[in-house]
Amino acid sequence: MGEKVTRHRGCRARLVLTATQEDGLDQQAHAARALWNLLHELFLASGVRRPPFSYFDSEIRWARANIDWLAELPAQAAQAVLKTYRKAWVNCWEGRAEAPTYKSRSRAVPAVDIPQSRDLRVARVHRRWGMVNIPKLGRVRFRWTTDLPGVTKGSPGGRITGARLVKDALGWHVVFRVERDIQVPPARQWAESHVGIDRGVAVPLALSDGSTYEHGPWLKREEEAQLLRAQGQAERRARYRKPGERCSKRLRTAYDQIKDLRARAKRRVLDWQHKTTSSIARQYHLVSVEELEVVSMMKSARGTVESPGVRVAQKSGLNRAIAGEAWGRTAQLLSYKIEDQGGVLIRVPAPGTSLRCSECGVLTVGSRESQARFVCRNPQCGWTGNADFNASRNIDQAGLALASAAGRAVVRQT
Repeated sequence: MGEKVTRHRGCRARLVLTATQEDGLDQQAHAARALWNLLHELFLASGVRRPPFSYFDSEIRWARANIDWLAELPAQAAQAVLKTYRKAWVNCWEGRAEAPTYKSRSRAVPAVDIPQSRDLRVARVHRRWGMVNIPKLGRVRFRWTTDLPGVTKGSPGGRITGARLVKDALGWHVVFRVERDIQVPPARQWAESHVGIDRGVAVPLALSDGSTYEHGPWLKREEEAQLLRAQGQAERRARYRKPGERCSKRLRTAYDQIKDLRARAKRRVLDWQHKTTSSIARQYHLVSVEELEVVSMMKSARGTVESPGVRVAQKSGLNRAIAGEAWGRTAQLLSYKIEDQGGVLIRVPAPGTSLRCSECGVLTVGSRESQARFVCRNPQCGWTGNADFNASRNIDQAGLALASAAGRAVVRQT
C-alpha cells in the first residue's frame, strides 16, 4: 500500500443559465473587476509602500452599502477580490510576480469567486446534469463531467472547498476547487516502465518505444472556411472604425464568430491533451520530456529595417503551429497526472537531443537529413531511422541518467 496524500485539483463544468441569470452573473463579474480597480486606485492614492489592508476592508463595506451596482457582488465574493489583490502585492514584494495593474474591460477575463463551499449546495440530479447554488442567482444547472468528492456516492475521500465562475467564448463555467484524498502507489522501479517524449509539429508526441500520438485539424474544413470568412469581414469592417470609436454591431458580430470558433478549437485541443496525458500517465512510471524555451522558439524572424529577416512567412506559420500544439500545457498536465499515479516526470536539457545518435551517442552536425530522417555520421555506427524516434530515445536516456544520479526525492522536486 502506498501513502495517502491530499491533492488540490480543479473540476470545470459548463453552466446552463437563463437570460436573466446570465445578465446577473455578467453584472457580478463587472462589479468584481471594478472593485479590483477601486482597490488599486486606493492603494496608489495612499502613498504608503505597504498600507494596512484592513482599511480597504472598511472601504469595501461602505462602497457596497452606498453604490447600487457594486452591491450586486455578493459579500463573500467582494472579500475574495480583496484577498486576491492583497496576495498579488505579497507576491510582488517577495519577488514572485510583477506588480498588479488595472483590469481593463476588454482584456480581463470575467470571473466571480465563491470562496465557501457551504454556499454551493452541489447535488447530482441526473446522469448528465447537476445543480449548484450561486449567490444572488439561485439554483443553476451544470453539465456533470466528473465525480465530485462528497457528492457522488462511492467517490474517494475529499471535499469541495469553493468554486470560481469563469466566462469564455462558449459561455459561463464553474470551476470547483476540490480536495481529494489520493492513495499514491508505492515507489516504482524506473527500469520497469520508462519513456522519453519528443514534442513536435508534424508528429505531436513521439515516444521512445516507437508509438506516437497524433491528431487531425482542430477545426473541420467548413469551420476553417467560416473562420477565414469572419476574419475577412472583421478586417474590412474595422477599416471604417475611427480611433476611439465603439465597435459597430456588424463588427462585433464578426469578432464574436471568430471568438466562438477559436474557443471551439481550444476545447478540442484540451480534450485531446487530457486524454493523451492520462493514457501516458497510466502506462509509464518514469516520463522524460525536453525543457523547451517555447517563448524563445516562437520569436519572429522579421528582423529590423537595417537587417530584415528571411523566410518571415514560413517562420510565422511555424510559430502558429507551435502555439497550436501548446507544448507547455502538455508537460503541465503530465506533471500532476503522473504524480497522482506514483510516477515521476523528468525535464532534461534540450540541446543535442535531435542531433545525437541514440545508438552510439555521438553528436554530429548534419545528421538530421530532414524533418523525419536521421542518419548517424559516425563511420563506426551509421544508424538510420526516424528523427523523432531518435530524439525521444535520447530524451529517455538522459532522463534515466538524471533519475539515477539525483534519486527520487530530488527528482520529484524538479
